[in-house]
Amino acid sequence: MSHPHLAEFLRQSPDRLEKGPIAIILIEDSAAVAQTLAHHLKCGFRLILALSAEPLPSHALPEDELGRIVNLKFDSRQHRAHVSAVNTVIEAVPPNTWLYYGYNAEFLFYPFSENRTVGEMLTFHAEERRRAMLSYVVDLYAPDLDRFPDAVSMNEAMFDRSGYFALGRKDRDGNELERQLDFHGGLRWRFEEHIPADRRRIDRISLFRTQPGLRMLPDHRLNDAEYNTYACPWHHNLTAAVASFRVAKALARNPGSRREIGSFSWRNSTPFRWHSQQLMDFGLMEPGQWF
Repeated sequence: MSHPHLAEFLRQSPDRLEKGPIAIILIEDSAAVAQTLAHHLKCGFRLILALSAEPLPSHALPEDELGRIVNLKFDSRQHRAHVSAVNTVIEAVPPNTWLYYGYNAEFLFYPFSENRTVGEMLTFHAEERRRAMLSYVVDLYAPDLDRFPDAVSMNEAMFDRSGYFALGRKDRDGNELERQLDFHGGLRWRFEEHIPADRRRIDRISLFRTQPGLRMLPDHRLNDAEYNTYACPWHHNLTAAVASFRVAKALARNPGSRREIGSFSWRNSTPFRWHSQQLMDFGLMEPGQWF
């Protein structure tokens, strides 16, 4: 199987980039790769760029009759890999292309995602004059690290049903930023002593529409302030959620944190049902005016 470089594919295949939404999946390890790709195929992305340092084995690629998944060479484990990958794609695709980015063992959910495509949802969002969508990264984790030492279990995934909060976001001069908040919770909050301060937020602008000069920043925000807002000035807008094992994997893998963490489960853990309604019921995403 060919494994062209990301830049090579973008340069040689402009026809594949003409229509979005396009998903960028950075593959850092072997955890739940096939499940991640299959989930985003089901969401209805027109093209999925699976970025990995080495070619993916055939068993990691789900059945894809339309050839929507392209495995491309890219060092997804490098420092700030998302910045390089996303900005490279932004420069290559036409303006106004909807992009999503995430990692393996992360799963995008949006209101009613079980029976509506991501394209339908983004069409509605664009009609509300929104060019980006706030998502909350909801930490998933296995209930038993003895049975699941990498902290990943698709069948027994847990998440925190409470403990989420938002703080006002300020600019460099200490002024409150309009319609911007820093959101916290999940494993990043409960085990914050093991998480660098600049990685403790759970908000991410994971869905956005490209425009000239747009750039992804290291902190998962974009260089256009309006893209980083949670809603328009008139009413509440749609938000999404990214159910993610990524922090659990890191805490389980790091020798320092692993020695101090016997289990991620606590009194507010609850089974994850892999359904958008559960996330809406817990206030972890907002349907806005979309019904």
